[in-house]
Amino acid sequence: MKSHLRFKTYVAILIMIIFGPLGNVLLGKGMRRIGVINFRSPADIIHVLIVVFHTGAIWLGIASLLTFFLTYMLVLSWADYTFVQPSSSIAYGMVALLSHFLLREVITPIRWLGVLVISLGVLIVSWTPPRTTGRAE
Repeated sequence: MKSHLRFKTYVAILIMIIFGPLGNVLLGKGMRRIGVINFRSPADIIHVLIVVFHTGAIWLGIASLLTFFLTYMLVLSWADYTFVQPSSSIAYGMVALLSHFLLREVITPIRWLGVLVISLGVLIVSWTPPRTTGRAE
């Protein structure tokens, strides 16, 4: 395993771990600002779309999720899916942190325990090579 492949894989996964949860939390924050959505008529749909797409947090969320998605596609081109998916699962910890600090959610001890279990699984997976099939370029 070439060390540059391992390094760039870890950098890409780090980008995924940051931008995936950040995008989801920003979308959540934007939708909380908008409030409950009710569709009673076709005009309501248009009104909601206008409000949604005039919300900065929604646009930042979309940009963050686009960054996540493009990085995800890129890393899958050089690393095994069975490495990338478990390794990127550490994002669950980032979701808990961002939800606590940006959305002011209370994270219970049992949820933190779940994040710890996931993190231990990620640690185990990180000891394996990112690519076990074919040649990585």
